[in-house]
Amino acid sequence: MSDQLGRVLGGRYRLVAAIGTGASAQVFLADDTTLRRRVAVKVLHPALAADEAFLHRFRAEARAAAALSHPNVMAVYDWGEDDGPYLVLEHLGGGSLRALLDRGARLTPSQALVVGLEAARALDVAHRRGFVHRDIKPANLLFGEDGRLRIADFGLARALSEAGWTEPGDGLVGTARYAAPEQALGGRVDGKADVYALALVLIEAVTGSVPLTSGEGALQTMMARQETPVPVPEAMGPLVSILERMGRPDPAERPDAAEVGRALVVAARDMARPGPLPLTGHDVAQPADDITVFPDDVVGTRFRGDDVTVVHRTDETGVLPPVPTAAPGSRRHRLRWVVALLVASALVGGGGAFAWTRLRVPSAALPVVANLPIDQATQKIAAADQAATKVAWKTRIVRQYDDAVAADIVIRTKPTGASMVHDGSTITLWVSLGAHPVPVPNLAHATVEAATAALTQAQLKLGKVNPVYDENEPKGQVMGWSVGTTREPPQAPKGSSVDLTVSNGPPPRTIDDLKNAPLADAENDLTKQGLKFTVVQEFSDDIDSGKVTRTNPPAGATANKGDTVTIYVSKGKDLVTVPDVSKYRTLDEATAALEAAGLQLGAVSGHGTRPAASDPSAGTKVKRGTSVDIFLTR
Repeated sequence: MSDQLGRVLGGRYRLVAAIGTGASAQVFLADDTTLRRRVAVKVLHPALAADEAFLHRFRAEARAAAALSHPNVMAVYDWGEDDGPYLVLEHLGGGSLRALLDRGARLTPSQALVVGLEAARALDVAHRRGFVHRDIKPANLLFGEDGRLRIADFGLARALSEAGWTEPGDGLVGTARYAAPEQALGGRVDGKADVYALALVLIEAVTGSVPLTSGEGALQTMMARQETPVPVPEAMGPLVSILERMGRPDPAERPDAAEVGRALVVAARDMARPGPLPLTGHDVAQPADDITVFPDDVVGTRFRGDDVTVVHRTDETGVLPPVPTAAPGSRRHRLRWVVALLVASALVGGGGAFAWTRLRVPSAALPVVANLPIDQATQKIAAADQAATKVAWKTRIVRQYDDAVAADIVIRTKPTGASMVHDGSTITLWVSLGAHPVPVPNLAHATVEAATAALTQAQLKLGKVNPVYDENEPKGQVMGWSVGTTREPPQAPKGSSVDLTVSNGPPPRTIDDLKNAPLADAENDLTKQGLKFTVVQEFSDDIDSGKVTRTNPPAGATANKGDTVTIYVSKGKDLVTVPDVSKYRTLDEATAALEAAGLQLGAVSGHGTRPAASDPSAGTKVKRGTSVDIFLTR
């Protein structure tokens, strides 16, 4: 792999360090000279370049995988062919689950649940878009520096299956150790095969061993899985039930990835909060000669040959001593020798080099800059550098998330403050990016109480609540929220506040002045404002019949959307007819007739007892309550 360093692929990707090697590919850290960013480049085996069937499938699968975008899927940035096919991938600094397990680490059931849930979310999206991974295994589950899992190599397993290339071993598509039983039959495989493999991965992550694995080879392993359900150890705790369903031999009896995700969410209620994953990572910021690939015979003792192996720096010298030969079958003995030599190299070679440097090279004391803002820290280091006339330092800044240190504050330095640092040394400052970003939950249509609970569960806090009027959103429901980044899904620093925009319901309506308006116009006005109405008729001396006299609530008052407004409509003036008083024999009878008609007795004149006439005269239309004078005769 060292021969490839410095090579430029596609005219833009310069290979700068070896990250790992696998059966069909080598993985390099590379500089994208066009976009000026670090990427990972997977260079496939040169033998594949001559296989037209593989190249045809590779091109199709690379295009499709590049279009598969999800927070838990490793991004495919580019692909090409340059003396062999290659993929340009998102660079992830947290290492793989394979590297974590090979280091002897084991996950708790709660940690395994988190890994399973993130993998299930990615698989659900991929399966719904027609992708089947076919090679879910720990080496293909990688982590970013933020601890978020990504699934790698979507599409690559299918392309390799159609190539003339045969991987070491049985050539089975997907690593046999994690393959579903139907993958050995050569028929069509759906997403349920990925679900089966994920069950095996989670069990191995907690227990350290893969169920139903035969030591006699891949064929025996696949035969054992045809009829036997995956045995789930009690160590998996509340995950036993869902893992047993995921590990059934018949794909029709397994849940799909979406069901797995829902079941894991339910199981989480009965489990303790998981601690952070003990990620391994790899020191990609070091020069290329600081990352060394183990010789093939050592890889066989330490790593499983069908997985991509992530190789880490061993000590400050970055040098691996020669690997001693050993008799066949003595792998464990040989590995002990390798470890012993590494330790000896660190103790003897590293210590000797340090002492020789102190005697021969000028040095000066590095100031203590931890917990200082980065600007002040660099100024302080520059001042110390200038004061030491024979010493010149280089400064390198590495930014990382830290929940306990504010953004742009120096977390630590290497060498540490007050150390004597020699001329030409590089001083590394780890600078905080602030708290780790956490996903902001979807709060749409939630109440403020439910949103507060969701934010608390996501390790966030409720900030300001901004009420706004909205025609359609019910009062009290969340309409929007602030986030700290524009990532997808949205993220904010752990412990930060999230402001909510909450509906205050529709805005109040102001009742228009509808007096003298035709009834139809008044009804249309209220309807447009989202108000209901009832109609009441009344007499009016001033308003023509059929027009509005008043409303309740009155003009200028406010009402809520959907409230009922009473419209009063004029029937015109209240007029009555003056009766003929001459028909009555006595004044009392005439008076009674006037009152019955809604009139009053006015002046009485004459020299008799019998009503003879009235003023206004009989038959005249007058306003109700008008006084009528009566003339008497003998």
